Amino acid sequence: MALSHQLIGEGTQLQRRTSKVAQDVLRMGALVEDSFRYSHQALFNGDLEAVSIIKAQDREIDRYYRDIEMHCASILTLQAPVAQDLRILSAFMQLVRDLERIGDYAEDLGDIALKLVLYPPHHCMPELAIMSSQAQIMLAKTMVALSELDGEAGEKIKLLDDTVDNAYDRLYQKLAYQRDVKGIVEPIVLLTLAIRHLERMADHATNIAQRVSYIVTGQRH
Repeated sequence: MALSHQLIGEGTQLQRRTSKVAQDVLRMGALVEDSFRYSHQALFNGDLEAVSIIKAQDREIDRYYRDIEMHCASILTLQAPVAQDLRILSAFMQLVRDLERIGDYAEDLGDIALKLVLYPPHHCMPELAIMSSQAQIMLAKTMVALSELDGEAGEKIKLLDDTVDNAYDRLYQKLAYQRDVKGIVEPIVLLTLAIRHLERMADHATNIAQRVSYIVTGQRH
């Protein structure tokens, strides 16, 4: 059952307020997906104008984060939700933290792009771009899982996360143990930070998928 249908119900005040929160969570998720795409464009396509867009969107993401937390806390305090609604609201409060962190990492990747543009492209960039695309796919599938309340989302996304983790391990080995480095080492440091950010973004996407499974099944993984 889709998230919107699950929450419409009979139209009580609690259900209307919870439905509004759910819509805001999905809008926040769409913004975070956009920011992730812009960070990819900045890093791998040289689109540095995307960095200013990320920064503007991050302010909007932060606003959604604060508003959603406040509305969830208000509903929990004043509306006396039943077990199902309580599970949804508590999961929302947790997963928007994950979304907010992904947005922060997207902004960090944009800042890295501004510094890397000063140096020749590293030979690891194509592999790093694949890692970024894989993490973006994870986030996109996670948001679909939330929209559709896919109770099996946690296990599905975890398999994709293993792929990103493996990419991180390979790239870290190449970057950290690179020999005969000529000139400034800053690009290697920045790329090492970039793959760490991508790995953490994938981890947060996995967390969100597990929270979706919790909403549906009531079981924590």
